[in-house]
Amino acid sequence: MSGILIDTCMWSLAFRGKKPREAKVAKEITVLIDENRAKIIGLIRQEVLSGYSDVKSYTALKEKLSYFPNEPTIDVDYEVAAEYSNLCRRHGIQGSHAGFLICAVAVRTKMKIYTNDKDFRHYSKYLALALHEEN
Repeated sequence: MSGILIDTCMWSLAFRGKKPREAKVAKEITVLIDENRAKIIGLIRQEVLSGYSDVKSYTALKEKLSYFPNEPTIDVDYEVAAEYSNLCRRHGIQGSHAGFLICAVAVRTKMKIYTNDKDFRHYSKYLALALHEEN
């Protein structure tokens, strides 16, 4: 499989899109969408949709995201995520369960991760992660 797994923080920046950095991220995601490389998993979809108390905004965002089917998360991903967490912890790197699950899915599917979360740079020192760099 090929594609770019877009992390929650990048979707959030793109949907704001007012500042230059946000506009750059929105443009990058647009390119990835046009190339059919933008990917999402259920966990990221949930995180992006969480926190919208305004029903109209929530519904509009949910509609936008409905264009992207969830990439499958399988049982082994959760076990590998735990292994990644344990490995990183042995090296003094703490992380979130969500972050390690994203890593596990990305490694299994051979997808790069598009994120500005510095934790993933730390994880990549010990995990076979590929991070997407903006053009």
